[in-house]
Amino acid sequence: MPAEPPEVPLVSAPTPPSRPARTFLGRLPFTERTYLADALRTETVGGVLLLLAAIAALVWANTPISGSYAAVRDFHVGPSALGLNLSLQHWAADGLLAIFFFVAGVELKRELVAGELRDPKAAALPVVAALCGMIAPALVYILVNVAGGGSLAGWAVPTATDIAFALAVLAVIGTSLPSALRAFLLTLAVVDDLFAILIIAVFFTDDLNFAALGGAVAGLAVFWLLLRKGVRGWYVYVPLALIIWGLMYNSGVHATIAGVTMGLMLRCLRRDGEKRSPGEHIEHLVRPVSAGLAVPLFALFSAGVSVSGGALADVFSQPVTLGVVLGLVVGKALGIFGGTWLTARFTRATLNQDLAWADLFAVATLAGIGFTVSLLIGELAFTGDPALTDEVKAAVLMGSLIAAVLASVLLKLRVRKYHALFAEEERDEDMDGIPDVYEEGDPAYHHRMAALYEKRAAEHRRQAEEAEQAAASGAASGAAPGVASGASGPSGAPGAAPSADSAAEVAGASRTDGDRPA
Repeated sequence: MPAEPPEVPLVSAPTPPSRPARTFLGRLPFTERTYLADALRTETVGGVLLLLAAIAALVWANTPISGSYAAVRDFHVGPSALGLNLSLQHWAADGLLAIFFFVAGVELKRELVAGELRDPKAAALPVVAALCGMIAPALVYILVNVAGGGSLAGWAVPTATDIAFALAVLAVIGTSLPSALRAFLLTLAVVDDLFAILIIAVFFTDDLNFAALGGAVAGLAVFWLLLRKGVRGWYVYVPLALIIWGLMYNSGVHATIAGVTMGLMLRCLRRDGEKRSPGEHIEHLVRPVSAGLAVPLFALFSAGVSVSGGALADVFSQPVTLGVVLGLVVGKALGIFGGTWLTARFTRATLNQDLAWADLFAVATLAGIGFTVSLLIGELAFTGDPALTDEVKAAVLMGSLIAAVLASVLLKLRVRKYHALFAEEERDEDMDGIPDVYEEGDPAYHHRMAALYEKRAAEHRRQAEEAEQAAASGAASGAAPGVASGASGPSGAPGAAPSADSAAEVAGASRTDGDRPA
């Protein structure tokens, strides 16, 4: 009988390594960080101007000369034959804000092709956060007004985030927010603007004039074709953009749609030899006009509402205005934070170990500042009721103010941590213009740092030799070491000789100084 073959032990198949969890709010790539710094610098300055314009409007509208504010705001100018004899307030809302939405379109295009939204997995968090940050405020508004018997027409008012106003708050409270949190806030606001544009286009479009709409579409096609052919010159695009805007306005579609559409058409990917893509170059030129002129002027003509004691009390007693306030303060914070937390859980994303979920909640609260677009939607939602429009504007101002105060308090609680993280991000010991955290894998960086440390060590050795020579000279003249230089010894008594332990400590300190940046 043949022998049985030896029993082969069963070896389980190796378990494939699990996919590493993606880091949420991690360090930005250097190019993205540089772009972000430039963009936020302009938006911060524009946000401060926006704050000043809003304050000026409130003061102007609540003083004995408030009649002049109404007269200036309602002053009409423009060619009637083209259907553009509009009030200054109307020009600001439909004309100047088209510039704002043009910049928003360029930002969105850049985020889609070169920024945080180019990777679907990375884009999931800010997109879901923005969606939840718009759905939750709308639900809060609807619940309040269904329970209180108010109008549902203003459901979209608390859905928007004003990035310029939010950054102005950061500038005022002096919080050095880490770049990852600032990038999340900016990306969130860009996606928020996109959905706000869709809301305006879908829900606030009047009867369509198909002839004007067809002309606008044809103009956009020419705009796109000129861009693809590489035609350059502002004298070509600016007149064409004005024609497209005028046709879009007369079509019944909100004119700001023209701005965002043209912004989305620009090329935002860099080619070989380009420092900036055409989209980035044009955005760099137009953003100061948007942040420093268009948005502040819109605020000047839209934020001037009565803020008497009775009006402020009505904000919290009427369902429409209370729904706006709670939507901005409660709905925004819970929607953004809840949506982000749930998405991170289901996508196995781990939060940056230097940050905490409390930091994200503070940013979500800051996103409750819904100034510019919220005011615009408030005007569109209650066009036939000027009194209610002013009440809704007062509610937007109050909700934004409350959100700003709450966010400031939450951010101040972690301000020391933010300062430390910001300082680490900005550290550039080799002074080559690139923060050190981005050069840790570059051998040339380590060679530069080694040379820098060696230079500092040589300087410390030279100072040690001079100190030793001075001490020897003092001993030869009969004076105790330390008296020659007028210094006190380690014990604190003048002229006391240093002990062996103290000398060792000094030598050790010198070596330590030579091993670390001065």
